[in-house]
Amino acid sequence: MAQVFFTAHLRTVVDAPSVATSGDVVGEALDDVFRTHPRLKGYVLDEQGALRQHVCVFLDGTRLANDAALKAQIGPASEIYVMQALSGG
Repeated sequence: MAQVFFTAHLRTVVDAPSVATSGDVVGEALDDVFRTHPRLKGYVLDEQGALRQHVCVFLDGTRLANDAALKAQIGPASEIYVMQALSGG
C-alpha cells in the first residue's frame, strides 16, 4: 500500500506520522485517508475539491503541479508527502 506522510502541523489532525492507503491516483489515496480523518480534508482541499493554494504534494520525491496532483498515478510502494507551504513576508 502507498504511504501518505503529513507535515507536523497536519499531524495534529491526523495523529500519525504516515497513513497506509489505497487508490490508483493521489486523489483516491487522499480520499481514503479522509474517510478515517475527515477533519483533514478541509486543510488539504478547498470547497470545490481542489488542492488548496498553499498545499504542496510530492510523489516519490517529485513535486507535483497543484492542478495535476490529484490525478497523478501512484503505485503500491509510492510515498506521498502533503505539505502546507508558508507564505507572507
